[in-house]
Amino acid sequence: MRICATCGVEREEPLPETCPICADERQYVPASGQEWLALEEMSASHELRLRAFEPGLTGLRAHPKVGIGHTALVAATGEGGLLWDPPAYIDDDAVRAVVALGPIRAVAASHPHMFGVQVEWSRALGGVPVLVNEADREWLGRGDPAIEFWGERFEVAPQIVLHRVGGHFPGSAVAHWRSGAEGRGVLLAGDAFAPNPDGRTLTFLWSYPNRIPLSGAVAQRIVEQLEPLEFDRVYANFGNCHESGAQEALRYSARRHAAWASGEFDHLT
Repeated sequence: MRICATCGVEREEPLPETCPICADERQYVPASGQEWLALEEMSASHELRLRAFEPGLTGLRAHPKVGIGHTALVAATGEGGLLWDPPAYIDDDAVRAVVALGPIRAVAASHPHMFGVQVEWSRALGGVPVLVNEADREWLGRGDPAIEFWGERFEVAPQIVLHRVGGHFPGSAVAHWRSGAEGRGVLLAGDAFAPNPDGRTLTFLWSYPNRIPLSGAVAQRIVEQLEPLEFDRVYANFGNCHESGAQEALRYSARRHAAWASGEFDHLT
């Protein structure tokens, strides 16, 4: 097994000449070319650092950065927790820290860029299921008996439910943590949408590194799908957070996005 240095996703050998995830136009192969990393060679130079975001939600991030450098999240409840968007690195200290947060029911990624070393995490956590959306099956670089495919909705625990929203990838998903934000509800959004620096709005992109937007229709469809859910806060995949009023901010942001994408908003008219 090797890890792509650019996206951080694990892949079985024999390795392809180029990582398929990075060759796709939502990601990129750097000008320096494809590089593969060996997990066992990283342990002397890397570590995972933990950060408490709020009661029941803890972030893990590799230092130095591995792959995209995202922040994984552990949502913990009394009935079991979820390791969301697993890191592209793992070591014994980090596993002990995650286990101490409470029993983990499953490992799940919001989309293929966030697969990380999900099989390694599953094995370290006792073989818990690795949940992969059926629509993104083709992007798996490593198989394992722990992998379970799901469709439109999957209940990880009574307070944590996965929902497929599509857009960024066909199987792109969010995790609805109902008891988060002091019971007001939290969405773990991955790259389905992301909080903006203004603290008031969110953005919808098909490719984040290459700045390709989602269509306005898709952005609005995603928001409409989420209407039945109750949530006040959104976390994306770098620990970036829309602190409160996220549901209304998401509605407004999708309308604005659609207006610019369609040409309804145009500073020349």
